Amino acid sequence: MKEILNHLLAHKTLPKHEAKSVLVEIAQGKHTPVQIAAFLTVYMMRSVTVEELEGFRDAMLELCVALDLTDFDPMDVCGTGGDGKDTFNISTLAAFVVAGAGQAVAKHGNYGVSSLCGSSTVMEHLGYRFTNDYDTIRRKLDAANICFLHAPLFHPAMKNVAPVRKELGVKTFFNMLGPMVNPTFPKKQMVGVFSLELARLYAYLYQQTDKRFAIVHALDGYDEISLTGSFKLIGNQAEQVLSPKDLNLTNVRADDILGGDSVEDSARIFMNVLRNQGTPGQNNAVVANAAVALRTARPNLSLSDAVATARESLQGGKALRSFEKLVG
Repeated sequence: MKEILNHLLAHKTLPKHEAKSVLVEIAQGKHTPVQIAAFLTVYMMRSVTVEELEGFRDAMLELCVALDLTDFDPMDVCGTGGDGKDTFNISTLAAFVVAGAGQAVAKHGNYGVSSLCGSSTVMEHLGYRFTNDYDTIRRKLDAANICFLHAPLFHPAMKNVAPVRKELGVKTFFNMLGPMVNPTFPKKQMVGVFSLELARLYAYLYQQTDKRFAIVHALDGYDEISLTGSFKLIGNQAEQVLSPKDLNLTNVRADDILGGDSVEDSARIFMNVLRNQGTPGQNNAVVANAAVALRTARPNLSLSDAVATARESLQGGKALRSFEKLVG
């Protein structure tokens, strides 16, 4: 690691194979927490290159506990986190709306590191018991049209990194990696990212795959469609800037989508939205993200029809029933 750190501190970058190798070594416990922290800190001080990110991704996927759910053809709906905006759990709720609308979902999530309440945090608080048991996950997916994959159970090799990330308490390149390393290797995905730079990195890497994808970033900094302003949308065929009006929705204020001051607050907002008792701003933010996810999974769907389908899933109680069947 000393040679790697000296290389990086000399403002040099890693080729793909070396980035992969160092992450495998970290997973194998070959480096100390101090060395890991120093390595992570480099990427807080400068941008990760596409070759480095690709190498890190390949290491994580090679080491993960893979799940074959191809017969369900699930999609993932997630965000990188790390935008510092402290919103409620919009992408997790959108995943349930998508499931309620008939598209199977394999939702990959984790505890919040740079935020108060990550997807795993709220799901655990609401009674979901994490598992990596294949048969249990398949039964849940069959019953609820969604399964929840708590990242540490599928990336056990990263146990050496978790305490360091928690103690640092800020976003690292693992925030960037999370959506890329879903252990079901989904062929469809909507992912929200915390910067335009990362959106471009994701677009480059995803265009090398057979994945049907949508990458979103709100231009005022959110890693999701916040409806606080315009957002960038990058898909397989096009890159565009859309506004809430393009979804037949109105702008919301930043305060409308805050997650509260505690896990309890976040969980209360979560259940209010699922019960269609959220504020108009909360409900619309979830519908917007679910709609773009649905259109990603079903390219023939127009944006307006996707919004209507997402709204019907939420207002008709289908998203809530998916949640109840998953947690029950």
